[in-house]
Amino acid sequence: MGKIWIPGAMPVELLLILAAVFFAFVAGGWVLKKQGRPIPKFWQAILIWIAAYVVLRYVLYPPIPSALLKTYMGLITLVLFLLVSSDEESWTEFKDPILKVLRGATPGFRSIRTITFVALPALIAFGTYDTIVPKFEEPIELRTVHPAPPASVKVAGKTFTLQTAENPFRVDEEGKYSRDIQQQHVNDNPWDPNAVKYMKYVREGGAIFFQNCHFCHGDNLDGRGMFAFAFNPIPANFTDAGTIAQLQETFVFWRVAKGGMGLPREGFPWASVMPPWEQHLTTDEMWKVIMFEYWHTGFYPRTWD
Repeated sequence: MGKIWIPGAMPVELLLILAAVFFAFVAGGWVLKKQGRPIPKFWQAILIWIAAYVVLRYVLYPPIPSALLKTYMGLITLVLFLLVSSDEESWTEFKDPILKVLRGATPGFRSIRTITFVALPALIAFGTYDTIVPKFEEPIELRTVHPAPPASVKVAGKTFTLQTAENPFRVDEEGKYSRDIQQQHVNDNPWDPNAVKYMKYVREGGAIFFQNCHFCHGDNLDGRGMFAFAFNPIPANFTDAGTIAQLQETFVFWRVAKGGMGLPREGFPWASVMPPWEQHLTTDEMWKVIMFEYWHTGFYPRTWD
């Protein structure tokens, strides 16, 4: 399904898909009503709920974490409940089949009630047992925290050779690449109006970080953002000397650009839910964010030597 998304246009495409589904429901409901066969409120709500689940679970790309999917579905359930209970007539029509099942109004409804009251507790009991029962199987495969990177990576139509590429913003006042520039300005204020060119790029990278990354990686880059504990494992703690301090800047660029989906097999795909930021940020923005992360933590990127 990922092939349907145009890089950088996913939010608009998703809105168009949701709008198309909504208007399909409205048009279908209008046609059936004209034919004297209106869809009952109860089944309207069920169909909308299923359609939303299918779009979020199988159409949206890249896939969203299960915790986020459950959150969205909870909100959609709440909205549907508010819609069907917005007036007395609608609420009465919606709950009518439910009450008929509970009362066993007909043999058919009594059968549904029996199946529901027997099958539902059994499914919940099985799910609970399956969740809590100890499992002793070996892990599917070992996970490598820092998997071997590819020799080169293609981002925004440009190929970067990781062992020779350089952060184009790690430069001195003359615009020349400088490995020492961070050390020279490690205590500078990026908000100083007279800040050097390097610190201006750091400031821009920081602004991009706090617009996009701090929700998971945290205000202090310690992996304790507001959404961090919805994930397992939680996002990387950049203040830990075992993360970006052990990596080359181009390695980090590869990981940021390709996200969790771009992990090689030994990286245990989906153990990281980081999105492929190449679909949301420009190449320059990713380089600036990475430079801000090194400057903020005080660590220096490793070299390939």
